[in-house]
Amino acid sequence: MGWSVGQVAGFAGITVRTLHHWDEIGLLVPGERTHAGHRRYTDADLDRLQRVLFFRELGFPLDEVAVLLDDPTADPRAHLRRQHELLTARIERLRQMAEAVEHAMEARRMGINLTPEERFEVFGDKDPGQYAEEAEQRWGGTASYAESQRRAARYTKEDWKRLQAEVDDWTGRYTALMAAGEAPAGRAAMDLAEEHRLHISRWFYDCPPAMHRCLGDMYVADERFKAFYDSLRDGLAEHLREAIAANADRHEA
Repeated sequence: MGWSVGQVAGFAGITVRTLHHWDEIGLLVPGERTHAGHRRYTDADLDRLQRVLFFRELGFPLDEVAVLLDDPTADPRAHLRRQHELLTARIERLRQMAEAVEHAMEARRMGINLTPEERFEVFGDKDPGQYAEEAEQRWGGTASYAESQRRAARYTKEDWKRLQAEVDDWTGRYTALMAAGEAPAGRAAMDLAEEHRLHISRWFYDCPPAMHRCLGDMYVADERFKAFYDSLRDGLAEHLREAIAANADRHEA
C-alpha cells in the first residue's frame, strides 16, 4: 500500500503541509489512495520526490521543476547550466557579503563601534582601524594586544571622545614645547613623554618604560608613524623618541 504522508515527510525532512501543497499543484501527486481517500506514495513517487528535492536545493522555482520533470522536450542540462551560472553569481554575492560582515566584525572587535558619522565626529579624517590588520599580525599573540582589544571593545562613543580630547590636548602642549625650543631630554619634554606612556597604559594596555622606549623607536623607524607625528609638527617624531628614551632612562635610574 506504499507510504503515508507522515512517513514520506519523515523520510524527506519536509512537512506534511508541503506534500499536500505539492499534490494540489500537481508537482508530486501520490500514486495511490486508500479506501478512505488517504494519500499513499509509491516507489516511483519517492523517486520523483528525490528529483524535486534536488532541483529545489539548486534553487529552481517549483514551476520550473515541474517542467523539467514532465516536459519530454525540456533539456535538463541546459537548465542546469543556467542554474550553475545563477549559483556562481550568488556565491560571489555571498562572498562579498561575508567580507563586509568580516570587516564589520573586525571594526567591532577593534572597539570601533561607531557609525561613519560618529567616527568623523570623534576622529576627523583619521581612521583608528587603519592599521588593525597589521597590528594583529605584529602583536596579535601578545598579552598587551589582547588587553588592548578587551578594553577597546567596551568603549562607547563618549569614551572615544574623551580619549581623543586627551590626545589633542597633549599634542597641543607638545608642539608648543617644541616651538619654545625645549630639548627632548629636558624635564618638560620628559614629563610629556611620561604623560604619553600613561595615556597608553590607561586606555589600552600596561606600557612600562622599556616598552615605551620600543614604541618611540618605532615612531621614527616606521615611515607611516613618522609621517603622522611629523604632520603635527616637523621633527616631532624624532623629538618624541628622544624624550621617551630620556624618560625611560629616568625611570631606570
